[in-house]
This record gives sequence, structure tokens and C-alpha cells, in this order.
Amino acid sequence: MLTINDYTQLDAIAMAELRQSGEVSASELLECAFRQTDKLNPQLNAIVYQDREHARERAQEIDRHSPPVATSDLNSQLAGVPFLIKEVNAVKGWPHTRSTALYRDNVASKDSAIMQRYRNAGLIAFGSTNTPELCLTITTEFSLFGPSRNPHNPGYSSGGSSGGSAAAVAAGIVPVADGSDGGGSIRIPAACCGLVGLKPSRGLSVVEPDFGSAWSGMSVGHVLSRSVRDSAAFLDLLRLQKPGLFALPAFAGSYYQTHDRELKGLKVAVQRQHPAGLPVHPDCLAALDKAIDLCQSAGHQVEELSPPVDYAMVGRAMSTLINVHVGQILSPGLETDQKTPEQAALAESTRRMANQGLKTSAALYLAALDTVKQAERQMATFHEQYDLVLSPVLALPPAELGWLDMNADDIREYARRYAAYSPFTALYNGTGQPSISLPLRQNADGLPIGVMFSAAWGQDHVLLQLANQLLPGIVPIAG
Repeated sequence: MLTINDYTQLDAIAMAELRQSGEVSASELLECAFRQTDKLNPQLNAIVYQDREHARERAQEIDRHSPPVATSDLNSQLAGVPFLIKEVNAVKGWPHTRSTALYRDNVASKDSAIMQRYRNAGLIAFGSTNTPELCLTITTEFSLFGPSRNPHNPGYSSGGSSGGSAAAVAAGIVPVADGSDGGGSIRIPAACCGLVGLKPSRGLSVVEPDFGSAWSGMSVGHVLSRSVRDSAAFLDLLRLQKPGLFALPAFAGSYYQTHDRELKGLKVAVQRQHPAGLPVHPDCLAALDKAIDLCQSAGHQVEELSPPVDYAMVGRAMSTLINVHVGQILSPGLETDQKTPEQAALAESTRRMANQGLKTSAALYLAALDTVKQAERQMATFHEQYDLVLSPVLALPPAELGWLDMNADDIREYARRYAAYSPFTALYNGTGQPSISLPLRQNADGLPIGVMFSAAWGQDHVLLQLANQLLPGIVPIAG
């Protein structure tokens, strides 16, 4: 009988190996996840919907195919692992509200493309995780379901927008959970909750087959995990075999099979300064210094140097693009309810973004695309000399709940705090580069502090190999 203590010591690969060996069943793993959910979720509010009946049926189906036969879609190294889906990704028959009251009654009519991958791999999805409204901020608070809390300290944010997924993984409910990242929404929750969070290269992993769902190429899907090898295995699972909406990075091997290869002699540019000249908290700088020491000990060259881009200009351009997509997402609901953004029950920042997006001209949209494409070219040139950029994930430690309020009356103060808190991650969504958050340090309050490595487009395998050098093994659960 698998104990809860044993369960929480395992990553997804270890769970799947035990199931394949016959030591545990998929049903046994799932019941452990349920017990953890019952114990922890009432405080964390990480999981906002559960479908235990179908999950149990799925686990029993997988157990009947153990070991999986070669012709089965359950023949995956991850089959039988309990799993959670970020609520923004549709699961047929489940609520698909995007955490906004405007779509409170919406139920998905079909699986999203990423959910199809998870289902075909034999993962057992039993619930969906909390996000802020439309995934538009970096703390999971203004949500149809209430705030998600950090398992390291429930008074603090779990990050956003994949904050529910991060809280569930860090607490030991599941070993890995679905996420998406359009401006830092995997990496920031990973940093806040002490997890591995990889944002893959644009075009590498499966996305919905329309430009809007990908936020003009800025948003990509992957997972939050407690081990680098899980992150690598899920990248194999989610990678495309032929180009979709965007160019496909060339990498012939398996990310999982190559993630533990030794690396030496990388050139790492260290970004110590806030792009806007604002302070970076000593806790974040201490985590950065630890990462520098680890890199140098592993034989890599380190030089302090910030990327040669105009962060403010790129940020404004990305905001224009995101505003357009916010208007696009909300328009059907507004038309159905015959409401304007002012009349709908939206967060103040969401309302403003929608209004801006709905009146943005095609010329302004294309000019914004040109700006981010220029930054993409600048970063490609930069990476001809430097393999990686090392920076903090956030400029401040994880925020207390309530500090960053997307529904604040003083929206300028919200924007000021947002800019002070998170200046580093969004650039790489604009340029399409891979970027990973690693939990290399905790502060004196016991809160995780993440560091971020970012690489040239298509160099996801280098990030995983370096991450494995610096963070071998499995990250312990919170507490």
C-alpha cells in the first residue's frame, strides 16, 4: 500500500515507473491524489473543479492495460499519473469559465489540443486549477473561484496565472500540472512556489489551431513540475512533429533522453539590474548570486550584461497585442449578454484592456507586431555571442495576497506595482525564446526565490541540461 509520504516523494516519472513495474496501480496513485486534495485544497483553493468519477474509470482502464500494449494510446512513460488541467484549457464536459463571471455557465464542448495530448498519453486528469480572470495577471486572486494560496505560506500569492497548478504541485497533490505562459504565467508561479517552470520556444509545443488562442505567438503551454526530468518528459509529450502556426525549432532527439547530458563552457550574460532602473530586492539578488556560483562551479563563463532591447517599448507593444486578444475573447460573451465592458462583471484592469483592444486599429496592431519582431531579431543577434541570459524571475519576493489587485480603484498604482514586481519574464514571450525558472533559494521567511535562464530560440534542450546540472533530483514539497 502506497503511503502519502511515499507518494509525495515521487515525481511523475517515478510514479509511472512504479505503475509499469506493477508495484502500484494507477488507481492507487489516484486515490493518494484525492486524499491530498481533501486535506490541502480547502486552504489552498488550487483546484476549482473535480471529476473523480471519470478519473477513477480512466485509472481502472489503464490498470487493465498494465503493462501497456504496444498499440495502445496508453503506451506512454507517463501513463497512470494523476494530473490537473489549468482551467483556461478546455476539457470536454467540464466548466470552461476562464475565471470570469461573463462565462460562468460555459461548459467545454470538446477537448483543447493540449488536453488531447494529455489524454492520449494516459495521464489521469481529475480536475482543473485556479487562475485569475482571463489569465491577465501574475497572482491568482481576482478569480471567479476566489484566491489561490501559496503552500509555503497561505498569506502569500502562489503566482499567476498558473497559480492553482503551482500550488497543487508544490503542496504534493500531484507531481506535475498543466500551465500556460503568455507573459510569465508558468515561470512566475514556479518561482513563487519553488518549482521547475519551463516556457518552451514558440512553435515547439502544441497550441490551439488559431492565432488568437496563442496571443499572437506570445502564449505557449507546458507544465509546472518538481523535477527537471519531468519537465523534459512533458516537453517530449507536447512537442510538435511538424510546424503548426509558427516555425518549428529543429531538434531531432528526445528532450528526456538528453536532459542529463553534461554541459561545459557556456557563456552566460547576467542581468542584475531592473530594466526600468527600479530596485531589485536583496533576496532576489542573493538567489542570483547563488546561481552565478553554481554556473561557475560547473565550468561556465559568467559576465554581467543586460540584453540590448528597449524593455519599455517592447512592453507597450505586447500590451497592445494582449489588449486586442482580451477584446477578442470577451466579444462573444458581451454580444450574447448585450453588455459593454463597463456593464459586465469584470476586473477594472480587464475592463480597461478590453476597451483598449476593441478600439485598436489594424495599423496599431501591426506596428506592435513589428516592434516585438525587432526585439526578436535583436535577441537572436545577442545569442550569437551569449548562450544564456541569467536573471531573477521577479524583482521582489512572492507578494502577500491583496498587494497586487487587478480590480483596484487606483489602476495606476496596480500598474506601478506590477512593473516593479515583474520586469524580466515578458520579453521572452514577445521574442519566442525558451526560458526556465529554477528554485535555487529560499529567503529568511521560507518563501522560494526563483532564478531564470533564457536561451536562443530552439535551445530548449540547453536549458534543460543546465537545469539538471544545477538542480538534480526532486524538489521537496512545501512544508
